[in-house]
Amino acid sequence: MIILENEKSFITTKIEKRSLIQNKEISSFPKKLLVMGLPGSGKTFLSKELKKIIPIIHLNADEIRKHFNDWDFSKEGRLRQADRMKRFSDYIYLQKISPLADFVCPLDETRNILNPDIIIWMDTEKKGRFENTNKIFQKPKKFHFRITTKNAKYWSNFIKERIINNDY
Repeated sequence: MIILENEKSFITTKIEKRSLIQNKEISSFPKKLLVMGLPGSGKTFLSKELKKIIPIIHLNADEIRKHFNDWDFSKEGRLRQADRMKRFSDYIYLQKISPLADFVCPLDETRNILNPDIIIWMDTEKKGRFENTNKIFQKPKKFHFRITTKNAKYWSNFIKERIINNDY
Protein backbone atom coordinates (compact mmCIF):
# COMPACT_ATOMS: atom_id res chain seq x y z
CA MET A 1 0.00 0.00 0.00
CA ILE A 2 1.40 3.36 -1.02
CA ILE A 3 0.47 6.34 1.08
CA LEU A 4 2.00 9.70 0.29
CA GLU A 5 3.76 11.68 3.01
CA ASN A 6 1.13 14.47 3.09
CA GLU A 7 -1.62 11.82 3.21
CA LYS A 8 0.16 9.97 6.01
CA SER A 9 0.37 13.18 8.02
CA PHE A 10 -3.38 13.81 7.56
CA ILE A 11 -4.44 10.29 8.51
CA THR A 12 -1.93 9.93 11.39
CA THR A 13 -3.33 13.11 12.92
CA LYS A 14 -6.83 11.67 12.63
CA ILE A 15 -5.71 8.47 14.38
CA GLU A 16 -3.88 10.37 17.12
CA LYS A 17 -6.87 12.66 17.77
CA ARG A 18 -9.31 9.77 17.99
CA SER A 19 -11.25 9.14 21.11
CA LEU A 20 -12.67 5.76 20.25
CA ILE A 21 -15.66 4.56 22.16
CA GLN A 22 -14.72 1.40 24.00
CA ASN A 23 -17.24 -1.30 23.24
CA LYS A 24 -16.31 -4.81 24.27
CA GLU A 25 -19.55 -6.15 22.76
CA ILE A 26 -18.17 -5.65 19.27
CA SER A 27 -15.70 -8.48 18.85
CA SER A 28 -15.87 -8.72 15.07
CA PHE A 29 -13.77 -5.58 14.57
CA PRO A 30 -11.84 -4.20 12.82
CA LYS A 31 -14.03 -3.92 9.74
CA LYS A 32 -13.92 -1.48 6.85
CA LEU A 33 -17.28 0.30 6.61
CA LEU A 34 -18.71 2.41 3.80
CA VAL A 35 -21.66 4.75 4.25
CA MET A 36 -22.67 5.73 0.71
CA GLY A 37 -25.53 7.43 -1.08
CA LEU A 38 -26.57 10.56 -2.90
CA PRO A 39 -25.65 14.00 -1.56
CA GLY A 40 -28.10 15.03 1.15
CA SER A 41 -29.06 11.46 2.04
CA GLY A 42 -27.72 11.69 5.61
CA LYS A 43 -24.39 9.89 5.28
CA THR A 44 -22.50 12.22 7.57
CA PHE A 45 -25.25 12.39 10.21
CA LEU A 46 -25.36 8.58 10.39
CA SER A 47 -21.55 8.34 10.41
CA LYS A 48 -21.32 10.77 13.33
CA GLU A 49 -23.91 8.79 15.28
CA LEU A 50 -22.08 5.52 14.57
CA LYS A 51 -18.84 7.12 15.78
CA LYS A 52 -20.51 7.74 19.16
CA ILE A 53 -21.35 4.08 19.73
CA ILE A 54 -18.81 1.92 17.86
CA PRO A 55 -15.00 2.19 17.71
CA ILE A 56 -14.31 3.73 14.28
CA ILE A 57 -12.34 6.49 12.64
CA HIS A 58 -14.67 8.54 10.45
CA LEU A 59 -13.32 9.50 7.03
CA ASN A 60 -15.55 12.17 5.53
CA ALA A 61 -15.01 12.67 1.79
CA ASP A 62 -15.79 16.39 1.88
CA GLU A 63 -13.31 16.99 4.71
CA ILE A 64 -10.65 15.07 2.80
CA ARG A 65 -11.35 16.85 -0.49
CA LYS A 66 -11.15 20.19 1.34
CA HIS A 67 -7.87 19.28 3.03
CA PHE A 68 -6.25 18.25 -0.26
CA ASN A 69 -8.05 20.96 -2.28
CA ASP A 70 -9.30 18.33 -4.71
CA TRP A 71 -12.84 19.17 -5.77
CA ASP A 72 -12.62 17.31 -9.10
CA PHE A 73 -15.87 15.43 -9.77
CA SER A 74 -14.91 14.09 -13.19
CA LYS A 75 -14.81 10.30 -13.44
CA GLU A 76 -11.04 10.44 -12.96
CA GLY A 77 -11.48 12.68 -9.89
CA ARG A 78 -14.04 10.29 -8.41
CA LEU A 79 -11.75 7.31 -9.01
CA ARG A 80 -8.84 9.21 -7.43
CA GLN A 81 -11.00 9.98 -4.39
CA ALA A 82 -12.06 6.32 -4.10
CA ASP A 83 -8.41 5.27 -4.29
CA ARG A 84 -7.48 7.84 -1.62
CA MET A 85 -10.31 6.65 0.64
CA LYS A 86 -9.10 3.06 0.16
CA ARG A 87 -5.52 3.97 1.08
CA PHE A 88 -6.70 5.83 4.18
CA SER A 89 -9.05 3.00 5.16
CA ASP A 90 -6.35 0.37 4.66
CA TYR A 91 -3.84 2.39 6.69
CA ILE A 92 -6.30 2.72 9.58
CA TYR A 93 -7.25 -0.95 9.30
CA LEU A 94 -3.57 -1.96 9.60
CA GLN A 95 -3.57 -0.13 12.97
CA LYS A 96 -6.32 -2.60 14.02
CA ILE A 97 -8.91 0.18 14.02
CA SER A 98 -12.12 0.21 11.98
CA PRO A 99 -12.32 2.92 9.31
CA LEU A 100 -15.67 4.29 8.20
CA ALA A 101 -15.61 5.94 4.77
CA ASP A 102 -18.46 8.41 4.34
CA PHE A 103 -18.80 9.39 0.69
CA VAL A 104 -21.14 9.28 -2.28
CA CYS A 105 -19.19 6.45 -3.93
CA PRO A 106 -21.54 6.67 -6.94
CA LEU A 107 -20.15 3.91 -9.16
CA ASP A 108 -19.80 0.16 -8.78
CA GLU A 109 -16.20 0.81 -9.77
CA THR A 110 -15.59 3.21 -6.87
CA ARG A 111 -17.15 0.75 -4.41
CA ASN A 112 -14.97 -2.05 -5.80
CA ILE A 113 -11.88 0.12 -5.32
CA LEU A 114 -12.73 0.75 -1.66
CA ASN A 115 -13.67 -2.92 -1.11
CA PRO A 116 -15.44 -2.44 2.25
CA ASP A 117 -16.48 -5.26 4.56
CA ILE A 118 -19.81 -3.58 5.29
CA ILE A 119 -21.78 -1.34 2.90
CA ILE A 120 -24.44 0.94 4.34
CA TRP A 121 -26.55 2.43 1.55
CA MET A 122 -28.35 5.65 2.41
CA ASP A 123 -31.37 5.29 0.14
CA THR A 124 -33.24 8.30 1.47
CA GLU A 125 -33.03 10.58 -1.59
CA LYS A 126 -34.22 9.78 -5.09
CA LYS A 127 -32.35 12.79 -6.49
CA GLY A 128 -29.35 14.57 -5.04
CA ARG A 129 -28.63 18.27 -5.41
CA PHE A 130 -26.00 17.71 -8.12
CA GLU A 131 -27.33 16.67 -11.52
CA ASN A 132 -23.96 15.30 -12.68
CA THR A 133 -23.94 12.92 -9.69
CA ASN A 134 -27.59 11.93 -10.26
CA LYS A 135 -26.76 10.99 -13.87
CA ILE A 136 -23.93 8.64 -13.01
CA PHE A 137 -25.15 7.24 -9.66
CA GLN A 138 -25.48 3.46 -9.77
CA LYS A 139 -27.62 1.93 -7.06
CA PRO A 140 -25.58 -0.75 -5.33
CA LYS A 141 -26.44 -4.33 -6.22
CA LYS A 142 -24.84 -5.59 -3.00
CA PHE A 143 -25.12 -3.95 0.39
CA HIS A 144 -25.48 -5.00 4.02
CA PHE A 145 -27.81 -2.25 5.21
CA ARG A 146 -30.28 -0.19 3.21
CA ILE A 147 -31.33 2.91 5.14
CA THR A 148 -34.65 4.35 3.95
CA THR A 149 -35.40 7.07 6.51
CA LYS A 150 -33.43 9.96 7.97
CA ASN A 151 -33.26 8.84 11.58
CA ALA A 152 -29.55 8.52 12.33
CA LYS A 153 -29.95 7.69 16.03
CA TYR A 154 -32.33 4.81 15.32
CA TRP A 155 -30.30 3.42 12.40
CA SER A 156 -26.94 3.70 14.19
CA ASN A 157 -28.27 1.57 17.06
CA PHE A 158 -29.87 -0.85 14.59
CA ILE A 159 -26.54 -1.24 12.73
CA LYS A 160 -24.54 -1.58 15.96
CA GLU A 161 -26.80 -4.39 17.18
CA ARG A 162 -26.49 -6.23 13.85
CA ILE A 163 -22.71 -5.89 13.91
CA ILE A 164 -22.55 -7.17 17.50
CA ASN A 165 -24.61 -10.20 16.50
CA ASN A 166 -22.76 -10.68 13.18
CA ASP A 167 -26.16 -10.34 11.54
CA TYR A 168 -25.46 -8.33 8.43
